[in-house]
Parts: sequence; C-alpha cells; structure tokens
Amino acid sequence: MILSISGVVLLGVIAFLFFRKDGMKISHALVCALFGFYLAGTAIAPSIRAGGASLASLVSGIHF
Repeated sequence: MILSISGVVLLGVIAFLFFRKDGMKISHALVCALFGFYLAGTAIAPSIRAGGASLASLVSGIHF
C-alpha cells in the first residue's frame, strides 16, 4: 500500500509539472495513464468513481 501511494504521489507531481511546463506529448500521456492506473488501486478510487458519476449525472441534467 505504501509503495502504491508513493507511486501515485510521484506520478501526480510529474503529471502536474508536465501540464504546467510543456504541452501534452506522448511521454506525458504515458505518465498520466500510469498515474490513473496507480490511483485506481488506492483506497480513494471508490470516492473518485462516485464523484465522477455524480458529476456526469449533474452535467446530463443540464438542459439548454
């Protein structure tokens, strides 16, 4: 568990720096994909999934 959390933090920091400094490149997309993969294995994954579902239902409920 400690290894996956430290991996998530490290990949999150790297992804943040990529977005702040450069445009999106293939290597940046790979780091972001790895970040998502490791984040999905942590204890916070169900909360993120529930938040995404809530946001999707909120957006789908907006009528123009």
